[in-house]
Amino acid sequence: MSVEAKPEQGATPVELVTLTIDGIEVSVPKGTLTIRAAEKLGIAIPRFCDHPLLDPAGACRQCMVEIPDMGNGRGFPKPQPSCAIEVMPGMQVKTQHTSEVAAKAQRGMLELLLINHPLDCPICDKGGECPLQNQVVSNGGGESRYEGVKRTFPKPISISAQILLDRERCVLCARCTRFADQIAGDPFIALVERGALQQVGRYADQPFDSYFSGNVVQICPVGALTSASYRFQSRPFDLVSTDVTCEHCAAGCQLRTDHRHSVVRRRLAGEAPQINEEWNCDKGRFAFVAGRGDDRITSPLVRIDGELRPASWPEAIDAAVAGLSAAGQSVGVLTGGRLTIEDAYGYAKFARMVLGTNNIDFRSRPIGEGEATFLANQVAGRTLGDGVTYTDLEQAKQVVLVGFEPEEESPMIFLRLRKAVRKFGISVTAIAALASEGSRKLNANLVPTVPGKEAAALAKLKLAPGDVILVGERGALVNGLLDAVVKKADAAGARFAWVPRRAGDRGAVEAGCLPGLLPGGRPVADVAARVDVATQWGSDSLPPLEGLEGPGILGAAAAGDLEALVVAGVELADFADAEAARAGIDGARFVVSLESRRSEVTERADVVFPVALLEEHSGGFLNWEHRVGRVNTVVKQTVAPMTDLRVLSALADALGTSLGIRTAGQASAELAALGIWDLTAVVAPGARAFVRAPRFPPKSDEVVKLATWRRLIDGGRGQDGEEALAATAKPTVAQLSPALAAKLGVAESGQVVISSGDTWLRLSAAINESMVEGTVWVPMNSPGTPLGELGVVHGDEVGLSLGGEE
Repeated sequence: MSVEAKPEQGATPVELVTLTIDGIEVSVPKGTLTIRAAEKLGIAIPRFCDHPLLDPAGACRQCMVEIPDMGNGRGFPKPQPSCAIEVMPGMQVKTQHTSEVAAKAQRGMLELLLINHPLDCPICDKGGECPLQNQVVSNGGGESRYEGVKRTFPKPISISAQILLDRERCVLCARCTRFADQIAGDPFIALVERGALQQVGRYADQPFDSYFSGNVVQICPVGALTSASYRFQSRPFDLVSTDVTCEHCAAGCQLRTDHRHSVVRRRLAGEAPQINEEWNCDKGRFAFVAGRGDDRITSPLVRIDGELRPASWPEAIDAAVAGLSAAGQSVGVLTGGRLTIEDAYGYAKFARMVLGTNNIDFRSRPIGEGEATFLANQVAGRTLGDGVTYTDLEQAKQVVLVGFEPEEESPMIFLRLRKAVRKFGISVTAIAALASEGSRKLNANLVPTVPGKEAAALAKLKLAPGDVILVGERGALVNGLLDAVVKKADAAGARFAWVPRRAGDRGAVEAGCLPGLLPGGRPVADVAARVDVATQWGSDSLPPLEGLEGPGILGAAAAGDLEALVVAGVELADFADAEAARAGIDGARFVVSLESRRSEVTERADVVFPVALLEEHSGGFLNWEHRVGRVNTVVKQTVAPMTDLRVLSALADALGTSLGIRTAGQASAELAALGIWDLTAVVAPGARAFVRAPRFPPKSDEVVKLATWRRLIDGGRGQDGEEALAATAKPTVAQLSPALAAKLGVAESGQVVISSGDTWLRLSAAINESMVEGTVWVPMNSPGTPLGELGVVHGDEVGLSLGGEE
């Protein structure tokens, strides 16, 4: 019998090597490890250190096989680790199934491992899904011959606030240390000591505060590494698993959510080779408890005599209908990044068909002039095959990052780029004000650029066909940068991709949550597009005028030009000017809020509808590649029985117009039936666009440009309730160049004051050798840096002074 591993259709032909394993002939690509060749035949060889995404180590010696012939007529006199030997033509391999020599070696290794391994199985988090347990049963001996005293250590010890280590359980497979070094680029842990004292250790002055530390818990083959949040919470056989898509960024990571007694207990990285492979970030793994706090809204609220009071659903719907009816078409709709594409589509349809307005915007964040035009012309209406994918990043010769910090804003892109740099030697170029920690891990070539000058820097960059430009949502804040990206890519034969920060943003574009865009990339200004959508919706007509963008909606409400607002998933502190956003909500005569938790918006609203958490309903997210990721219902709704779609449908019915969709399935089917607009969708900058009025810094020691981005673990409310995760956040500092620090007279860790208008904040200084002159970098929304309160964004001028004593 023989088996041939055929390459995928369209793949580059590879050289095959033919060998024999347990008497079965198999052909696999040259360079394949013996253990992988055995897997092709369905032959399971026990292992601990081996992992398909890590470099071979041969550390545990559990995967021993007999090799009587290496293909040259000579074999090895002793068993060899199949995870560290590449196949050779004519090679003969015998696994434990056909060789007593291999079977004896494997039994011996298991017996040695169990000499010092504690009998913690009844209390160990890994019990029930432990490879050591499984392999002892399938490949080990029936009893131990060891009668001595086991090695013990104090347990557990914290290698970070989130990760705990039980050293006596460790089998020294080095999976965790190799992951930290090879995959994450955070070599904060290592194997230390020798012999029986060897153990996983960390640097004394540097905890394992990696954004990807939770992965070491998942790949640990025993229960040596556990997480503070899940330790002793449940047993694997008590859990019910559901596949979901992560809601924290636009990477589209596939996760496995485990729940017990209708409560989510943990989340693990799913296996998705085309997306997140087998990894995910700590935010996606641990930040899922925010909806369990005391601020969860459990019933509708209606403002009576200036006070929000609990009300029945009919009372709340009647109150909302009365307020919206009185406003007529003088309404704005603001949606946030938590919405699935089906929910976003529901809001887009509700705004146009029921409220009769195009005043809708999903961008509850700093936006720039011309961004809506870019999204309409270059992002909307695209499909997975039209744009850049994760695989394309690995195959590119050069990837350019502009207005985008992948480790902070899309961690899976960072991991894929790091893999491409290590394994395929691609070049990464960062157009930024400083070399970030992530850039250093990517060996990125820094193009030092003063904030606001990125377009000029990009124009001077040399690109070749096949190169890729990744531009983040911050790119819209730099005048002309988005246009420069398109022109540069077209001129060089390169490709580009827009990478938003939030999970729901890409789907919101496709759903039509923009003032000049209908679902499927259809421009509002196009009569044929409006007729197309109106026919599908069964409506006589749709509003023809392009609406206001998000800040314009809030500005009009503050000025009394817009009477009512419908708001969902919006945090006012996320806007470029938080005070202006609050003034807009306060200025509206009537506000309806759909939220799962109390917020600044709900406290100002006239009617509040509680909606289901993401884990309580189904739907989907579109990631940055335009790939659909399903969101499956994990637990039944217990507190808020209504999803956003059902609330909108009930409001529409009460307002006298049927929305026609009540479930995610109905919304998805209707959006699919609409399809993509197949005509040219050129959307010119609208006359109703809102231009933010910049604040000018006061007289300070220095006036400098502000560089900023949001960190992965920041002050966002989606991380609430997970204290261990919050403790791993990076310190909040202001980074400046040595020359600027010397000019101010501030030393490392000294205090500086960043100011704008009449507001200011004080931070510790960090001197960065790579920082471009005349610039200060401050994290956008970390604890102590509410830049929205200063009313400044990336590229603005701020005042910088010596801070003195706190």
